[in-house]
Amino acid sequence: MERVRANVASLDPVWSRIRNEAEQVVQDDPLMASLVHAGILHNASLEGALSYRIAQKLASPEMSELILREIADEAYASDRELGLAARGDILAVFDRDPACHRYLQPLLFFKGFQALQCYRIAHWLWQRRRNDMAYFIQMRTSEVFGVDIHPGARIGKGIMIDHAHSIVIGETAVVGDNVSMLHSVTLGGTGKEDGDRHPKIGNGVLIGAGAAILGNIRVGGCSRIAAGSVVLQDVPPCKTVAGVPAKIVGEAGCAEPSKSMDQLLSDGGK
Repeated sequence: MERVRANVASLDPVWSRIRNEAEQVVQDDPLMASLVHAGILHNASLEGALSYRIAQKLASPEMSELILREIADEAYASDRELGLAARGDILAVFDRDPACHRYLQPLLFFKGFQALQCYRIAHWLWQRRRNDMAYFIQMRTSEVFGVDIHPGARIGKGIMIDHAHSIVIGETAVVGDNVSMLHSVTLGGTGKEDGDRHPKIGNGVLIGAGAAILGNIRVGGCSRIAAGSVVLQDVPPCKTVAGVPAKIVGEAGCAEPSKSMDQLLSDGGK
């Protein structure tokens, strides 16, 4: 048995750690046992646990938990990248959010992570022209989590959405890898125009709370968008912008702002 556990841990260390943490939670607080067993320990893989959690959260009188779980299971079985992206997101949250002390927290408790995984299933459906089901999942994700991500948006791996209240990401938005954003961020258009109309966010960008990035503009990699800023023009890589409308106020201040989570403007201006 110990050899089997060691093999599982080496093949999937994220899932192995989540299971170990879950067993400890059950020991520490037996009242959590039912939730933890159903959400984690009764599942054979992280993908299975995600399917269960997504279906449980999004189920409604309009769409049963069973149907939603079948959709999620189908998605994870057909596209390995979905599971890999989820693992990257868990690591991102654990690494960047000081309130996250265990790998299982995003899976069980953090709505930013959960909403992002719902979007990933909706995007999988969108790519297969199952648009109506994708829209349903978008709608339920918005109703349940307060996060509205169009299924047509393209979002990379290692994403951390902290607090995740009132996040809006439009249809043609592109978000690179290792991006961090706080609550009330908008990646939107500037009117009723059609076509490619939403921002393109580079790798390693940090987007502060309440920031709005509007239009088909580019935010260069490893830049910082200060809280409350309204960005209407391209942002060069490795810069800090702030204000309404946003202007360059300094350098980014570090190699990867999304990982350092440093939002002090004085540092960026040095």
